[in-house]
Amino acid sequence: MGDQDLVAVLGRVPLFSALGEKERQRLARSFSERTFPPGHEIAVQGRDGVGFFVIDSGEASVTKDGEEIRKLGPGDYFGEMALIDQGPRSATVTAESELRCHGMTSWSFRPVVESHAEIAWPLLETVVARLREAEQRRPG
Repeated sequence: MGDQDLVAVLGRVPLFSALGEKERQRLARSFSERTFPPGHEIAVQGRDGVGFFVIDSGEASVTKDGEEIRKLGPGDYFGEMALIDQGPRSATVTAESELRCHGMTSWSFRPVVESHAEIAWPLLETVVARLREAEQRRPG
């Protein structure tokens, strides 16, 4: 996956969708390549998460409460909320084959956002929009 491919994938991530191409390019420069062997659990349900990953090649399975809920492949992503709050993972992601990803940790993400208001403000707007949507879906 080249830099432009990574920039395009970041544009499909809800958290980053309001960012312009220049801002997504800036974020893409903070990613590093990681390879995981088959069977490796990259994210574990209930454990704190610190990273966001975009899959370059390979396949992974996503399980929740022990049940497979979907497969992930090239261009798919997971863990974007962990960049902000490092909260518990909502599902487990396990490499089914050798899995090559581009990843970013929360400690790499934070300085980029803190030093670039042109990234921070659209992120805040996106988070607020998602909160409003969640509130509207709540009964009562």
